[in-house]
Amino acid sequence: MKGLRQIGSLAFVFGLFIAIFAGMPWYMMVADDPVVPWWLKLAVFALLGGILVVLGSLAFEQRALIAADRKTPSVKADDRVLLLNCDKLPDREITDILGLVQGHTVFAVWLGKDLSAIVRLILGGELTEYTEMMGSARSTATDRMKAQAEEMGADAVINVRYMTTSVVGTAAELLVYGTAVKLRAKG
Repeated sequence: MKGLRQIGSLAFVFGLFIAIFAGMPWYMMVADDPVVPWWLKLAVFALLGGILVVLGSLAFEQRALIAADRKTPSVKADDRVLLLNCDKLPDREITDILGLVQGHTVFAVWLGKDLSAIVRLILGGELTEYTEMMGSARSTATDRMKAQAEEMGADAVINVRYMTTSVVGTAAELLVYGTAVKLRAKG
């Protein structure tokens, strides 16, 4: 369904671009006759067809999400840097505080996905386009913070915090930060 929705989104964006930037304003100013050119008709049909394809694929996707049980993603077992949002570990002791580590990224969705999200705002349901965008941003920022902590030789990052800021339109910045530390077993 995502592939079909992407095709519909591309058709919509193509039709919108042609109709707005190359068609309607220019044609309205210079045309002497009321006949609409074939390329402008094609752009309007692509615009409307794209909307219908996106709506149809969203309906099928919503139906599939309701029917299927979604499982939580599994945690990686090979991570070398432990991430915690607290400052104490019951079985380990902090030996060195290495300093602040952070990772950030700015993500955005393209116009076609914005269209899908607008439709979901009207019909209701999870805005999966933005959920996927923020999940990717969180993962990218966390990976960058962990890489910085590994370069410092950290065993863990404590007091991990996430912050989100809207940059422009549907673009969002995600910042993750914490304190890199060295650990040893108690006792």
